[in-house]
Amino acid sequence: MAEQPKKVSNDTYEQELKHLQTELVKMQEWVKLKGLRVVVLFEGRDAAGKGGVIKRIIEKLNPRVCRVVALGVPTEKEKTQWYFQRYVSELPSAGEIVLFDRSWYNRAVVEHVMEFCDKNQYEEFMRTCPEFERMLIRSGILLIKYWFSVSDEVQDKRFKERVTTELKRWKFSPMDLQSRSRWAEYSKAKDAMFAYTDTKHSPWFVVNADNKKRARLNCIDHLLSIVPYESIEYPKIELPPINKEGYIRTPIDEQTFIPEIY
Repeated sequence: MAEQPKKVSNDTYEQELKHLQTELVKMQEWVKLKGLRVVVLFEGRDAAGKGGVIKRIIEKLNPRVCRVVALGVPTEKEKTQWYFQRYVSELPSAGEIVLFDRSWYNRAVVEHVMEFCDKNQYEEFMRTCPEFERMLIRSGILLIKYWFSVSDEVQDKRFKERVTTELKRWKFSPMDLQSRSRWAEYSKAKDAMFAYTDTKHSPWFVVNADNKKRARLNCIDHLLSIVPYESIEYPKIELPPINKEGYIRTPIDEQTFIPEIY
């Protein structure tokens, strides 16, 4: 049995996360300055920790530059459209970063396993997805794809936490039950997806997600290594004194303040 890596202490984790988030801010400013268009896909099994990584990425960033796309079930109208259509409308403009919390790959795994799409739709996706991504890359978009890999033991533990923890109960859905009973089918679907879409021009990067802290740090570090950026020198700013001349503040007792419970 391979030796398990040591746990990351809270102090080390917080220190490294602060450093990486500082670099993310630098990356964001470079993307904005140079008008880059960055798309990052986050895929993987339920409870693999995708959401936690996304939260740490966007925590210190400008939501006008970096935004998260987490599309729900397609509407009846969207079901009649070209499959990629609703994702195309979410792609970034110049100077933007878009993080997809699940993406067009829903069709290759969830929809396929759960039979939300038919065989022809599934096969058409597998044929056209590589070309679709080729088009995005040729248009100048930097496309990065992450698959979060989690063992069945760790997923089981996290599912139990979702069921028994009030703050996490909302995360558990009927789909989670299906993913447990169809573990092998999900695995086969993921392998088939990789066979078609893990290409030289658009590879999959796999994140070992059994340890949440390590997964977050490793994924952010890798993202920073993929997106080319440089630090921007900000001009020195002298803050002028606040000019209160001619202003009389409204009496506090004439305003409705919220109760100070804390």
